[in-house]
Amino acid sequence: MSSTLNESIVGERVSGVRCNRYADTRSPCQTSYEPRDFAFGINGRFLTQPMTGVQRYGREIIHAIDSLVARKRHAIKLFVPRETPRSLDLQSIGIEPLGPGGGHAWEQCVLPLRHRIPLLNLCNTAPALGNNRVVCIHDANVFLAPESYSKGFRAFYKTLQPWISRRSTFVATVSEDAASKIAHYLNIPRGRIEVVPNGHEHVLRWDASRSKLSGEHVFNRPYIVLLGSLAKHKNIRRIVDLAGAIDSLGLDIKIVGGAATIFQQERWKAAPNLAFLGRVSDNDLAFLLGGALCLAFPSTSEGFGIPLLEAMVCGCPIIASNSSSIPQVCGNAALLADPHDDAQWLKHFAALAGSPILSSELREKGRAQVQKFSWRRSAQTYLEMLGTE
Repeated sequence: MSSTLNESIVGERVSGVRCNRYADTRSPCQTSYEPRDFAFGINGRFLTQPMTGVQRYGREIIHAIDSLVARKRHAIKLFVPRETPRSLDLQSIGIEPLGPGGGHAWEQCVLPLRHRIPLLNLCNTAPALGNNRVVCIHDANVFLAPESYSKGFRAFYKTLQPWISRRSTFVATVSEDAASKIAHYLNIPRGRIEVVPNGHEHVLRWDASRSKLSGEHVFNRPYIVLLGSLAKHKNIRRIVDLAGAIDSLGLDIKIVGGAATIFQQERWKAAPNLAFLGRVSDNDLAFLLGGALCLAFPSTSEGFGIPLLEAMVCGCPIIASNSSSIPQVCGNAALLADPHDDAQWLKHFAALAGSPILSSELREKGRAQVQKFSWRRSAQTYLEMLGTE
């Protein structure tokens, strides 16, 4: 990994992302935070859920806020269901278990009845009747790709999200593309939505040398990393169905991850160059990305796409779809293809496999591009919104 990336990265906000317009007397892009009194809570229901990009976002924003408010005057509480495992090491934010129950029932009934301070909601949902200062809605995929989700899940989100977006003081999301689509489908003004993107610093904590994969799996040929979500809009069938043609290029495909229960089940035929590795640790993912020919990211609809940043930090070239938020996140640091055009994907795989120079160029561009995305700067934006009366 590049030693030029570190947790103190500061600088200009991502091109196309507005500086926060809710700041008081500070410069809107200032990254240090002035002492002031805070009193807000954070909805921690997501800490009981499996780790995906959304849950990663919540955890990293909380860690960054905790760092920013250290030794400042504050009264910030992280509210969690009583049975939540203690998985966050926080110095300044107090953790307050609330019970009984968990899940949506806890969020809709227990949480709004047990606190009176404004609430920061980072992971798509919030109490329907709560005192919500901010809600972050990561994408509009239940509207754009409803077939990816169970009927119950999409019915719940289509009912809850328009309601909480109108009742919250501020609405946030993770990319300009997501902001435009959320404004359209939730019928709220685009000007009410603040873009607060994902960051990259968490990858700096990963250690590829601690991965166990090298002793458990064979890596005889160059390989493509593919994320194994079964959600149809992730479009991984596009790459899996090309396994035979990819095999003829001398390439393997390593599929990592698994499907959450909200996704409809889908099955594929086995191929000799396909390896399903299942869920892997962060250290394992660092190992895989660091040694891969590329990350293939064929999604047709993304709110952001945090694996793109993770690949860039690990020095992994990217071949990705030219749709939704992906071009905004990748900039010039990826080869882009139509998510439905097999020939374009195969052309890019062949070009990358045959050109060490192209591979090196993409790695360097990725290391530059990723510096535009910082958890610390995104946490700063939330503090600006939460500090506004």
